[in-house]
Amino acid sequence: MAGGDRISLLPLEIKISLLSRLDFKYAVRTSALAHSWRHLWTLLPRLHLSSCTDLLGLARSSTDIYFDAIWLDRVVHLVSSLRGPILDFQLAFCYGADTESVMTPLLCCLLDLLLQKGGVETLHLENFNHRRLAVTYLPCFDALKELNLCNCHLVLPTGFCGFNRLTKLDLLDTLISSDHDLSLPVNLSFPLLRHLIFTFTNFEIVSLISAPCLEKACIFHCDLYNFTSEKLSQVTLRLVTSVSTVSSLTLGFNALEFFSLVALPFNFTFPRLRFLSFDLNVDTVDKRMYDAFIWLLRSMPFLEELEIELEGGDSSQTNGVAILMRELLAKKHDGFACLDRTVRSVTMSMDKLKVTSSITMAQFFLLNAKVLKELEIAYESDGIIMPSMIEELQKLEIVSSDAKVVIFDRIMGKKTIVHE
Repeated sequence: MAGGDRISLLPLEIKISLLSRLDFKYAVRTSALAHSWRHLWTLLPRLHLSSCTDLLGLARSSTDIYFDAIWLDRVVHLVSSLRGPILDFQLAFCYGADTESVMTPLLCCLLDLLLQKGGVETLHLENFNHRRLAVTYLPCFDALKELNLCNCHLVLPTGFCGFNRLTKLDLLDTLISSDHDLSLPVNLSFPLLRHLIFTFTNFEIVSLISAPCLEKACIFHCDLYNFTSEKLSQVTLRLVTSVSTVSSLTLGFNALEFFSLVALPFNFTFPRLRFLSFDLNVDTVDKRMYDAFIWLLRSMPFLEELEIELEGGDSSQTNGVAILMRELLAKKHDGFACLDRTVRSVTMSMDKLKVTSSITMAQFFLLNAKVLKELEIAYESDGIIMPSMIEELQKLEIVSSDAKVVIFDRIMGKKTIVHE
């Protein structure tokens, strides 16, 4: 068939698969190729929309980016035009104060239309506005495998237990509550959930999560003022307890500071954890935070890889906090199962090279991690490594005969091996 239209002769499933790999605007434009392609785009199973663009993906003016009735009517018309089930739907929007009262019913109308088409497996709703938009239809989407909500209020019916097919859940600054009492936490079950990202703010009710298959959890605290309190610490602890069976855990807030406000020791461990990432403000380290740090390591018997984001430090290297930190960390310890047998990689990151903070933390791991393979100090600077840093690191005692100590400049992409 030399010169023939071989693509048009492909089976329908393959042509739909090809269109699904294009941006939506380009997929629609294929309707002009030939008569047989005219309505193919209406079978697309994937639709990603944003109020910052028109329905064909073109940028809208800054004065016309709001999620309004006219734009939504076009969205509803577009969704109505799609003939097959929409498996993957994403909607990112913002709305003006004068339209807030109509947003919830309009969005419910759209979700109801999606529900009627059936089969939605991936749903992403992102609200750019500072006011949360109530979402009530989601429990009806029983085929959901991935759910991503940003700045929303998920209202669940009384007796709702969980999404039975969900494998990935992202809740960014999203409140979950019951429809009969907005002040009580909701107990949810996710039998197949494997990946969780959860961001919460201040004293919002945080749901308890039962997820026996959970493998990776990322928990962040979205407080602009970095405020901590015992009440907020209890909420944090309750959430971390509910994900204690994961193999990978990222704590994006100052976890040690939160844990230090709750009585130690905690009555749970991390029996499967292999990777841990958390941040540490070295300007606020006290005895209670140190005790939380020690408990954290003791509760993770099989930890293999550790990442620590260092904040603060070196502004006044002789203050009481820095002295206490050096005294507490610069000594050998016993009874760390992970440091004795499994921790092989430690990475300490910071926005710039902080000599005191880096040396102190490095000394702790070089003294206690007996099977350590590599300790990396990653930073961003002008590419100049302070000679004092290298000299001090070379003086430290290293218990692991296989340990390599590396300083890595992320901007320059340059690694300096201090000890090998």
